[in-house]
Amino acid sequence: MPDRIRIIKAEGIWVVRAGGAVLAESRNALELIEGSLPPVIYIPRDDIGMAFLEPTETRTTCPFKGEARYFSIVTKSGRIEDAAWSYETPKDDAARIASYIAFYPSKVTLERI
Repeated sequence: MPDRIRIIKAEGIWVVRAGGAVLAESRNALELIEGSLPPVIYIPRDDIGMAFLEPTETRTTCPFKGEARYFSIVTKSGRIEDAAWSYETPKDDAARIASYIAFYPSKVTLERI
């Protein structure tokens, strides 16, 4: 289903904050649109303070994107479990997000500035 997933450049500068810290700031974010689901912003790993992220054992599988692995966020203010995810080896239709990470907007502040 090539039209099931669309990936486009996310306009503007995207910032991710949690626990009083700026975790990421990017001009190179991607927006993934999957069917009727809300769009998801993916941030390149190079634009993320990876020292704040700790891999977890959580895994999920999407029939269109593949297997996702999860990360908790660790800041001085505490730990936020499974707050971000990535597709290390996504399926062909989602290949552009291979080196990107998405964050749950309910667990972090994700905004375009």
